[in-house]
Amino acid sequence: MKKITALLLLSIAFGCNSTKETVSKNTTKTPFVWESANVYFLLLDRFQNGNPSNDNIIKRDKPTGPLRGFEGGDLRGIIQKLDDGYFTNLGINAIWMTPVVEQIHGNVDEGTGNTYGFHGYWTKDWTAIDPSYGTRADLKELVDKAHARGIRIMLDAVINHTGPVTELDPAYPSDWVRTSPKCTYNSYDTYINCTLVENLPDVLTESNQNVALPPMLVEKWKKEGRYEQEVAELDAFFKKTGYPRAPKYYIMKWLADYIADFGIDGYRADTVKHTQEDIWKDFQAVCQSTFDEYKKNNPSKVLDNNKFFTVGEVYGYNIGAKRLYDFGDKKVDYYANGFTSLINFDFRNEAKLPYEELFGKYNSILQNDLKGYSVMNYTTSHDDGWPFDKKRERTFEAGTKLLLAPGIAQVYYGDESARNLDIAGAQGDATLRSFMNWEELKTDTSKKELLLHYQKLGLFRSNHPAVGAGNHQKISAAPYVFSRSFAKENYTDAVVVGLDLPVGPKEITVGTIFSNGTKVKDAYSGKVSIVSNGKVAVDSPFSIVLLEKN
Repeated sequence: MKKITALLLLSIAFGCNSTKETVSKNTTKTPFVWESANVYFLLLDRFQNGNPSNDNIIKRDKPTGPLRGFEGGDLRGIIQKLDDGYFTNLGINAIWMTPVVEQIHGNVDEGTGNTYGFHGYWTKDWTAIDPSYGTRADLKELVDKAHARGIRIMLDAVINHTGPVTELDPAYPSDWVRTSPKCTYNSYDTYINCTLVENLPDVLTESNQNVALPPMLVEKWKKEGRYEQEVAELDAFFKKTGYPRAPKYYIMKWLADYIADFGIDGYRADTVKHTQEDIWKDFQAVCQSTFDEYKKNNPSKVLDNNKFFTVGEVYGYNIGAKRLYDFGDKKVDYYANGFTSLINFDFRNEAKLPYEELFGKYNSILQNDLKGYSVMNYTTSHDDGWPFDKKRERTFEAGTKLLLAPGIAQVYYGDESARNLDIAGAQGDATLRSFMNWEELKTDTSKKELLLHYQKLGLFRSNHPAVGAGNHQKISAAPYVFSRSFAKENYTDAVVVGLDLPVGPKEITVGTIFSNGTKVKDAYSGKVSIVSNGKVAVDSPFSIVLLEKN
């Protein structure tokens, strides 16, 4: 791709539009459609340190293996980037954060050096925000500011397990968790009634037996002066729902509180296939009921009539499996068990396919077998050691394929800035979880160019639901041109995209999407043209054309 001019690079610093203008366009002219969402996934602790005073608020100061301790990222840092317009300029319309709940205070040694629960998946108390991440006031401000910009907030739900047992973190009672056997992963049962790894207590999610609150939570809440309130809320929840006081339903109530208290819009569910599937149907029902009640109680904060969004991490699921995940001895339809979408674990491999083969396959499945549902695609993630472009050698291609593919796009923090995924000394998932490379982004021209590429494609995606949720149609093979069209209720949307085009003057066939005489704009270069004889002439220094009605 031709080098971006200095003039264009200025748009990174000042924004292609002001935040206010972009937000207005996204929220008043274009409906938000989850099936075409542009999601930004970040590890809370590794994104931006907005409040250094909370870095050591809990004493987690033992030496750790590389990238295995807390590094200061927090909710205040995300708020700062919202205020800066960083997400808006990227066209992000949903932010997914790793869990905000209070993590174990101690550490474990997994053979890679001491490790703390910086990543958010080692729960100590579902009802509290970890002080290292910030406060309830911070989370409220973050959600409110995101919503004001047309950005939805997804949190991460962990129901399958607690955090490891440490000298500071006793195990939950035996009527709450099992500590053995370890999963062997050779049948449906051996994925579920077992612990994922050693010392990761597995919640007895199959149980419907009434159990008392864990003593450590009772003691903790009394010290914090909120025991009576928490018990009263639990009593009301169980009376209203009729659920037994089983561990899974306690946890569902606690997770639903983040909807009731803050108005979050969705959950990514962790380790979905390690529980019985009906648990997620119950979880979605609890979340949806709470979401409906939140909207009723807060009419001024209602963004739209979308349902509460749930996307499942069924590790190993791919779009080619359509509705079923195969355990070998049992097949499960998670879409029939509470999920709007599933993470598509094979996109990072299928991104190696040519454009039309990739886009055509996804369109065929999403417009037929998965009609009304979706998948979340990614090229990079926090726990996938085989990303599409680990050495960051095909960064522009990765962005183009991800952001133009049918389905939901999940940008992992630093994809847009080529953050290093291969850190010397870091082992396992840790190498994927370095701190966001803000300083490099300030000084490295190539990273600025990549950011601008993601900004243009991301804004195009967020402004046009047709990109992710519309029907894909190839217009021509050489040059490669396709259209996407979308209709919902009284809203229609259509775009034409050309890829691998010649730099300089080029002519694009638009098929039947735009009629002769229509004024169209190339959202990538900003050039405006008139459709003549079913074609559009564009003279730009880029090999991409993103056509929309002007």
